[in-house]
Amino acid sequence: MEPQMNGLTTAEKYYTQYGSRARDLKAEGKKVIAYLTALGPVEILTAAGVIPFRLKGNVSEAITKGDAYMETIVCPFVRNVFDAAVKGKYDFLDGMVLPHQCDSIDRTDDVWSSTLKLPYWHFLNVPHVTDDPSIVFMKEILRVFIGTLEKFTNTKITDEALAQAVKAHNENRRLMRELYELRKSNPPLISGVEMMKVLVAAMSIPVTESSALIESVTKEVRQRKPADKKQKRIMLIGDQIDDVAMIDAIEATGAQLVMDDLSIGSKMYWQDVDVTTDPIQGIAERYLRKLKIPTTYVSDGNTYQENLEARFGHMKKYINEFKVDGAILFIYKYCDPYGFEVPAIKSFIESSGTPVLYLEDEYSTSTLARMKTRIEAFLEMIA
Repeated sequence: MEPQMNGLTTAEKYYTQYGSRARDLKAEGKKVIAYLTALGPVEILTAAGVIPFRLKGNVSEAITKGDAYMETIVCPFVRNVFDAAVKGKYDFLDGMVLPHQCDSIDRTDDVWSSTLKLPYWHFLNVPHVTDDPSIVFMKEILRVFIGTLEKFTNTKITDEALAQAVKAHNENRRLMRELYELRKSNPPLISGVEMMKVLVAAMSIPVTESSALIESVTKEVRQRKPADKKQKRIMLIGDQIDDVAMIDAIEATGAQLVMDDLSIGSKMYWQDVDVTTDPIQGIAERYLRKLKIPTTYVSDGNTYQENLEARFGHMKKYINEFKVDGAILFIYKYCDPYGFEVPAIKSFIESSGTPVLYLEDEYSTSTLARMKTRIEAFLEMIA
């Protein structure tokens, strides 16, 4: 394990030099397998002895090479990440696992695989409904995934290895939730910008190193004395927002980002894998039933209101627990799954008395100026 420096300094390093640790581990002979989205089954990758590495793009860089292979109506996040990969940013990868999630991912699977030509490739055929037959199906596709990984790594993935990986990732989630707790004070002990750097750094390194990093940051942040200045408290809702630019736009106004419902944030860390006799059962249930993502159909209630509560009730809990004054709902253009949910999410949150700002934009800093204006106007409106 790389020696731990000061926690926030390490997070800053891995954030600004994204992928540097994975590149070093690759040089040491480790295999690095990338995944895209919160559906990447990290427990299985860890159990296989490979380094799970979550892909991200670069919001400050224009797409220049990727559009030669991928249509421009594809989600800007997917296009940006693909562009980074085509440019060689992730040339240390041994393979990639792509989940069946949305059209922009499903319909570009062949483009990814034929263009990147990685030694290992797997399309994970995740279902969209959560009934019992879907759990049975999910377990089978995870076993297929395990079989291809075993063949590629020449390593048997035992139930014991899976159980140990589940334990390690559950501990990692617990530690991250502990760090989130330090955002409940007013003002929070850790800023939204700092938290974003920790979240991004944590998804680029092995789980044991990630846990050590989170512990180090938590210890460091706990030593701070809370400031006297009270600020407007904001929650950010969206998919893979993985850059501080958006957070900076919020916090530069004097507000504080204190909570999120993002796919690299609370969505990743709030739901553990249940410890089950067959580890695959617990893993299947977490990714299919516990993750609150728009591409999974949840209908736990008998009425529309009960279904809304099943899908978005956790957001109201966050608002209450973190004393949120306003929510910003930020959706990428052409993201139909999130786009379809906007009216329901917005009205659901507003029904509890919390104002919501809805923004739709690119995965890019090129349009940040106009977003800043809207954020400033929204924050002025919050009493």
